[in-house]
Amino acid sequence: MGKSDYLEQKILDDIFGISAFSVPGTVYVALFTAAPSDSGGGTEVSGNAYGRVAVTNSGTNWTRTGSQVANATAITFATPTPSGWGTVTHFGVFDASTSGNLLIWAALTTPRLTAAGTAVSFAIGALTHSED
Repeated sequence: MGKSDYLEQKILDDIFGISAFSVPGTVYVALFTAAPSDSGGGTEVSGNAYGRVAVTNSGTNWTRTGSQVANATAITFATPTPSGWGTVTHFGVFDASTSGNLLIWAALTTPRLTAAGTAVSFAIGALTHSED
């Protein structure tokens, strides 16, 4: 689990008055078949009807308990077609629907094999990120 280097720098800039960080009004949840790192990278799913899911950045859609944040609404991706996306192992949250900056990332509790024609959805509380 991690905060991207980009986000860490923005937080430091904001805390120490260097420049204010503007929290995005919408964040975009992405899926990975190979882990990203704080510096980015990883292998984001692509093709076969994949797209990041836009989520309004609010207390309605995210919840925090202690040092852990989780999705407070189900997050549903497009149904893979004509074939699956492979085994999804991680998720990330970006500030844009394509490209953009990775903000946070974490491993899924259980990797998920995706298949053509089967919806990919994460129940409330299934996507979690902890600050330890």
